[in-house]
Amino acid sequence: MTKIYSFTPIADKNSEILILGSMPGCASLEANQYYAHKRNAFWRIMAELLQMDPTLGYEARVLALKSAHIALWDVLHSCKREGSLDSRIETDTLVANDFQHFFYVHKKIKRVFFNGTKAETCFKQQVFEEHDFNALSFTRLPSTSPAHAAKSFEHKLAAWRLILDGKDLMSST
Repeated sequence: MTKIYSFTPIADKNSEILILGSMPGCASLEANQYYAHKRNAFWRIMAELLQMDPTLGYEARVLALKSAHIALWDVLHSCKREGSLDSRIETDTLVANDFQHFFYVHKKIKRVFFNGTKAETCFKQQVFEEHDFNALSFTRLPSTSPAHAAKSFEHKLAAWRLILDGKDLMSST
């Protein structure tokens, strides 16, 4: 199996919310873009939440996230996995990203949301026990992956609305 690597984070000094996936899938790795699989609901959900045109190009979608003070990253820096499914990740090959440094640089982040169970599990096993994250809140949301088709888009969208609770999208810092 080939070792794969995640992307650098989408974040800036104004980021207040962090959304964490586990590891990019094959389509994302090939496109060098977060959530590039056409059936992944992530960008469709973000379009609804941020009231942006869902047909925007990748760079414009990234800018919309940053404008909404939302950062995006993956829990894992590297691992070995055949295909795209989280269940195929070889547990003994997991290397987590450097969250201590990330949160030191991005001090405004107070809320962390996991895109699915695998991201949350990897964070708890690989990161959480080694650091003090008392100032942060953590919430698992339903995975946007097409592999998790048991929940409808509407159900996922309703759950994901939580990331904007109490957030004024028109405010700037």
